[in-house]
Amino acid sequence: MGQYVRQGLIAVTVSVALSGCMSTPGGFDLPFRKDKPDAEVTRAEQGGNFADAQSERSEENRSEIIDALVARRSVLPHGSPYAQVADAALAASARTAEAELMQARMRSRAADKNWLPSLGPQISLNSLSSFIATLVIDQVIFDNGRKKAEREFARADVEAAAVQLSQDQNDRVATALNLYLAAEENREKAATTSGALTRMREMERIMSKRVEGGISDMSELSVIRSKVAELDSLHEDATRKSRTARAELAAMTAVPVDAVQGVTPLAVPEGQVEPLDIYLARAERERDLAQATIARAGFLPGINATGAISNRGVNGPDVTISSDSRFGFATPDNLKAVDASKDAAGRRVAQTREDVNRRLAALREQREGHTARLGRAVALAEQGRANANVFKRQFEAGTRTVSEVVSVIETMARLDAEAIAAKFTAAKVEVEIARELGLLADGSDL
Repeated sequence: MGQYVRQGLIAVTVSVALSGCMSTPGGFDLPFRKDKPDAEVTRAEQGGNFADAQSERSEENRSEIIDALVARRSVLPHGSPYAQVADAALAASARTAEAELMQARMRSRAADKNWLPSLGPQISLNSLSSFIATLVIDQVIFDNGRKKAEREFARADVEAAAVQLSQDQNDRVATALNLYLAAEENREKAATTSGALTRMREMERIMSKRVEGGISDMSELSVIRSKVAELDSLHEDATRKSRTARAELAAMTAVPVDAVQGVTPLAVPEGQVEPLDIYLARAERERDLAQATIARAGFLPGINATGAISNRGVNGPDVTISSDSRFGFATPDNLKAVDASKDAAGRRVAQTREDVNRRLAALREQREGHTARLGRAVALAEQGRANANVFKRQFEAGTRTVSEVVSVIETMARLDAEAIAAKFTAAKVEVEIARELGLLADGSDL
């Protein structure tokens, strides 16, 4: 009976000691202790998340991708309307991708320690009165590069998460700028339509007097009134769209930007910046290559040393040779499939580069076309306003009819709307090019 009591006390003592290693202040400070301070994983005040992620790497594992993200600069001029909208949008961001980057960084930290031996308590009951408390120690001696590949996978995962954070914030700024441009476009359309509506109502007043005096027919007045109603509908529609876009923009910004107005020309560099999609493809390639190495190691035998310390003494160390998957007739083909996956990872980068270059080429051609269209539309709009003024003077001199003046006013309103649409379409294409390149937010601020 005394022997059973002693065994029980030993088992309890070993269990408490093992748990104390993980939880007591004086115990061994394992990386997964719940009460471990987390100050060192919080976001740094200077340099942002990218600088934090880079600082956690050794010099030999420094990431070129993260360096490029940190050095990235926004093409939005400081203090411009675009910059004000972008700053307000970023300040209100939920930054979901930032949390995902933090998770990837923690996984990378954990993977950097995977070369250390693993420890694990084990308590078993051999019989109703016999406990065995064991501390199992396992150390990998040779694993065909698996542990190294796991570290490389985790580092590449951090790079991919960093690129996705940059994409997420650039996409947010692009969304905010598109809403802002939609609001400004419709505000300007409402303003020009209001001017045409004032002219048309003046013609309506004149025609009403003529109808009352019996000089003109009621049908002409009806035509003018229909034109007035049409312009009034266009004015209300543009005003409503502008108000809706402003409301959406207000919902995603930290401070009001209702007073911000105007369009900002962007100096987007040509061929000097690597698009973010290519950086993401490169990070995913490294991650896929590491995954392939891990998969390959699973088919090959590795060497482990295992020992155990229990209340009955020390066992081992025992050296074992084993693999995750047993060697069989399909193993050679599985290894070839792993090698093929490495080739596929490299090809995906080339395909991504082709797709991005194709999209950028299309956007640049659209920009050139819209810029040329804008020049023509502005010239036609100016000519339309000049014609409206001339026809009004001629009408007052009695050489033009009301119908002719109404037709010119209608044409003027249409040309003004086309010029405004051309201006803002070109601006939206510029924003899209900058978004594709990832140049709507400073990397050091993310």
